[in-house]
Amino acid sequence: MKALVQRVSEARVVIDGNTVGEIAHGLLLLLCAECGDTEAVGQKMLDKILKLRVFYDESGKMNRSLQDVAGGLLVVSQFTLAADTRSGTRPSFTSAAPAQEGRRLYDHFVAQARLRHPCVQTGVFGADMKVHLVNDGPVTIPLTIIGA
Repeated sequence: MKALVQRVSEARVVIDGNTVGEIAHGLLLLLCAECGDTEAVGQKMLDKILKLRVFYDESGKMNRSLQDVAGGLLVVSQFTLAADTRSGTRPSFTSAAPAQEGRRLYDHFVAQARLRHPCVQTGVFGADMKVHLVNDGPVTIPLTIIGA
């Protein structure tokens, strides 16, 4: 499973002119399920994200987690994180989970996130989304979890 985490001061997802998910201070998470991923892999990813210390403490060090600062989490499905660009100029997405499996893993991830964190918003799996964000820092961190 791959993710791109961005610390944001605000972020929202718009579909056909309608905002479907929105947070203030927190993390925007672009999430990609890959072939062979399981719920356990998703759980490890969620554990990492909720505890990732990317928010400043009173000393100005990145030492606080999303849970510590009670920030929002905006989860957006993003199969293009599985892009293989090693040859040619057209990315291959063969390592991304098939759509049905990707949706199942995404839905499970979101359900678990909502059980563990009070402010979770989402985009819509497979939709053509416009993601608006103000990256705070900027802080952008790629994450990969393999196996569980």
